[in-house]
Amino acid sequence: MPSILAVLLILGLGLSQRTTTQKQMLSKPAIWVRPSFMIPKGRPAVIGCRGAGEAVEYQLHFEGGLSALERPKSPPVMNLVKFPIPAMTSHTAGQYRCSYRSGELWSELSDPLELVVTGLYDTPTLSVEPRSEVTSGENVTFRCQLETATSTFFLLKGGRSSRPQLRYGNLRAEFHLGPVTPAHRGTYRCFGSYNNHAWSFPSKPVKLLVKDYWDSYEVTTATQLQKDHFLWNHTVQNLIRLGLAVLVLMALMGLLLEDWLHRRKSRERTHGASRRGCRRQL
Repeated sequence: MPSILAVLLILGLGLSQRTTTQKQMLSKPAIWVRPSFMIPKGRPAVIGCRGAGEAVEYQLHFEGGLSALERPKSPPVMNLVKFPIPAMTSHTAGQYRCSYRSGELWSELSDPLELVVTGLYDTPTLSVEPRSEVTSGENVTFRCQLETATSTFFLLKGGRSSRPQLRYGNLRAEFHLGPVTPAHRGTYRCFGSYNNHAWSFPSKPVKLLVKDYWDSYEVTTATQLQKDHFLWNHTVQNLIRLGLAVLVLMALMGLLLEDWLHRRKSRERTHGASRRGCRRQL
């Protein structure tokens, strides 16, 4: 009996290790797209899928159904395959996933990849209130408007990497942000759409500048210092001018006093000489 239990235990451990190895080999693949998840109508794109282990075949799934099969080149290059999209349209925009096969086993599906086609409708307009330059802690509102009636609006910051915000509306939608922080700084664009994967042309970019409290404090302090420095310079200049005027006035007074003393001495000499002349005559 102990020997049978030992054999079963060894077999169980072997199966467990084999299953674990298979699961590690068939981990979820990675999926991405180049150049961006937003692709203008008619432009090409490439979807990449990377598996693990010795992947011999890849599947691309579009909107839940099988879209394409691809085998890695020989020899395999980093367990990677590419699925090209020659020209993006509303029929090729949507949700993609991929999977790969190693031996007889297929991996689980990758995380979903959402592809959007742009340039299908008119161009919306985007504005921000109360202004495009605010301080941390304030609230701002982006307003996106499209003359052609639509059902959905998207607001996107920074173009490619950030996640778009969604609002519903016929002709316009408002996106409220706040209290804002310096992390909200950036360039924003909006799109109109009839579904999540077919968007309008992008609006003109609107740049949001968020100043931190300390930035505002430093700017205010610097401005005040500049004003104080200006006032100080102005005061010093006035004092210098006043001092020069006093010096000039004192110099003039000195010259006048010297001239008066000189004339007084001259008169005294003249008067003294005339008195001596009168005495001699007597």
